[in-house]
Amino acid sequence: MAALAGLATETRRPEHAGIDLLPTLEIARLMNAEDRTVPDAVAAELPAIAAAVDAIAERMGRGGRLIHAGAGTAGRLGVLDAAECPPTFNTAPGQVVALIAGGPAAFTAAVENAEDDRSAAGADLDALRLTADDTVVGISASGRTPYAVAAVEHARALGALTIGLSGNRGSALAAAAEHGIEIVTGPELLTGSTRLKAGTAQKLVLNMISTITMIRLGKTYGNLMVDLRATNEKLRDRGRRIVALATDAEPADVATALDATGGKVKDAILLLLADVDAATAAALLDRHDGRLREAVRAALKG
Repeated sequence: MAALAGLATETRRPEHAGIDLLPTLEIARLMNAEDRTVPDAVAAELPAIAAAVDAIAERMGRGGRLIHAGAGTAGRLGVLDAAECPPTFNTAPGQVVALIAGGPAAFTAAVENAEDDRSAAGADLDALRLTADDTVVGISASGRTPYAVAAVEHARALGALTIGLSGNRGSALAAAAEHGIEIVTGPELLTGSTRLKAGTAQKLVLNMISTITMIRLGKTYGNLMVDLRATNEKLRDRGRRIVALATDAEPADVATALDATGGKVKDAILLLLADVDAATAAALLDRHDGRLREAVRAALKG
């Protein structure tokens, strides 16, 4: 109890002790006011976030993986981030991975005592055959969750890059990692309910880590998601719009280019911008590690 009482994320806000007596609209206003403080807390850690992203991108550029590890809400946010990378950035299977204490079942229901199991963290990482090119991001609002801390410690001992994302200053998680990111959002509206501001902050930081890393890896063209995986009609329509935005081509030409490239947005853009055939577009992208801007420059110079 004493250890938790000293954490900003666990501190009680006495001015909100009678929150249950307030009108619903007033409670909503209080929550909204609390949530508005989160971006500023994230802004204070932008240099640390940027340094972590550059280190992650360097390793992923060598074939490494991005692995999130956490328990409860933090673990679920990691799962969400990892799950969104394949359709958004066409990441390879297993390129962005999430480990949650208690296993997949813990995503939808609490698994008792799972977050306290330090040995499970090491076992989960060993099952992935961790390498020095991989990155492990431990996520914990308190910064002391045994599963997250143990994951970072185990990964660092094996030579992997480690990031500790915490909601408290001086956290054990940040101390265990090469890159500590401590987003201090302060006491929650509901005492200790870190799915609120702390969880929002974690989501914002994970968005930054995965998105900016993918930008650094050439997964975008400007602010266009040219590597998206069009697996349904909405995404196929988005793919058509992206090709049109990148090339200013007419709808009929966009459709022809996408048909020629098997629906690959990046290839279709290169085909239209450089006036090459689908095979040449694919070869150029392969030669430039999938970086569309570099492939376009090379094609136009040639």
